[in-house]
Amino acid sequence: MSTALKVLILIVATASVTALAVATFLFPLSDGFGYLDLAFWTAAALATSAAPVRLPRGVFIAVATCPILAASFLGGPAAGAWVALVGTFELRELNGRIPWYGTVYNHAATVVPAAIGGTVYLALAGAGPFEATPLTLLAAVASGLSFFAINSVLVSAAIALREEGASLRSILMGDWAIVASSFVALSPLAWLMALVSVAVGEWAALLFGLPLATTRGAYHRVVEIRDMFTQTIRSLASAVDAKDTFTAGHSRRVQEISIEIGRQMRCSEAEVEALEWGGLLHDIGKIGVPDAVLLKPERLTRDERIIMNMHPVKGEEIIKPVKRLAPELPIIRHHHEWYNGSGYPDHLVGEAIPKLARILHVADAFEAMTAARPYRMTPLTAEQAMAELRKYAGVQFDPVMVDAFARTKYVVDVPDAGRPPMARPIPLLVQAAAMRAGAQGGSSEGH
Repeated sequence: MSTALKVLILIVATASVTALAVATFLFPLSDGFGYLDLAFWTAAALATSAAPVRLPRGVFIAVATCPILAASFLGGPAAGAWVALVGTFELRELNGRIPWYGTVYNHAATVVPAAIGGTVYLALAGAGPFEATPLTLLAAVASGLSFFAINSVLVSAAIALREEGASLRSILMGDWAIVASSFVALSPLAWLMALVSVAVGEWAALLFGLPLATTRGAYHRVVEIRDMFTQTIRSLASAVDAKDTFTAGHSRRVQEISIEIGRQMRCSEAEVEALEWGGLLHDIGKIGVPDAVLLKPERLTRDERIIMNMHPVKGEEIIKPVKRLAPELPIIRHHHEWYNGSGYPDHLVGEAIPKLARILHVADAFEAMTAARPYRMTPLTAEQAMAELRKYAGVQFDPVMVDAFARTKYVVDVPDAGRPPMARPIPLLVQAAAMRAGAQGGSSEGH
């Protein structure tokens, strides 16, 4: 665990204890909201926390927000904070699948937004018994937005520090963007739960279990469809790699390197996703290349080279009917364009080549150079491959993308003549004199 993550856990845990204490002493439970009511909403939160859904970037999401917010609307910030603390335990924590510090952080990252969200509601709606008015509905939405914003940032920050190469922005724009609209919609639902529990009785709030289960199911289906889509793409990439034993795993490795370069280039989450799928599919057009050409160990003839060079166009034609993959089409078509315009298929020059295609070109070349091929059985070392990228930067490769690649984990420790030299400290006059005196002293002793 990194030092930054330890510091974050300590800060958030301290903030949660403080928020819980302040909410308890400054905002005691509202009139008419007792400990039995607190136990009811805690049990409701436990039930809705039981089966969280894991989103693609590692965020686990449940619908316990609803009873937490409802408790704060009815009982005040302290009620919401205590329900958030006790009512968010889940089986993964009880079974020891989450380390103790992860459990502490998960609960702290819920208590803080619950206390703040409850305070926002109280500030807007005012103290007193819950009433069904436009003002309290507006306050409920504002409370829910506050809860969602703070909770999403805290959870994403921890994942960004835990996962190497991940960024706060990528997780926020990746996982949370998937569920943002439906998650925010839980605020009015929590308001309705509070309304029904006051007008009819708390038992009637249990009827909201069905829409909450439906919401949880919708989250699961979204993730399931995305996973199925990704698995289909991987299967297509594997079909290409299976044609040649030398390229087994090539597409996956190119995908990983491209994503690393994209993160160094601070690409948006949509661009990183395009690199993720474009990296897997960049050679899909080779399905249409005859094995006699694709697997030929000798140098290709002119006619064979023309056939081989058509694979980006064929790949674009294969993927074009899939509208969901439209952002990946420029990557597939242009990943063999050269920076000086001598590439193929369209002889684009410089920045006329799509940025993501320039990124993938570097990743593709490095992976090919450091792996065995029929025409070169001995792979280049990472240092040799990096030297080739530097040699052809500005000719075949975009120099900016080569510089970005040089900062990735794949070559960060590799000798690189093109990397800017580290600044050497210049000694002060007094230090220089002391060093010279020490050197002279050592020399006299040696004689």
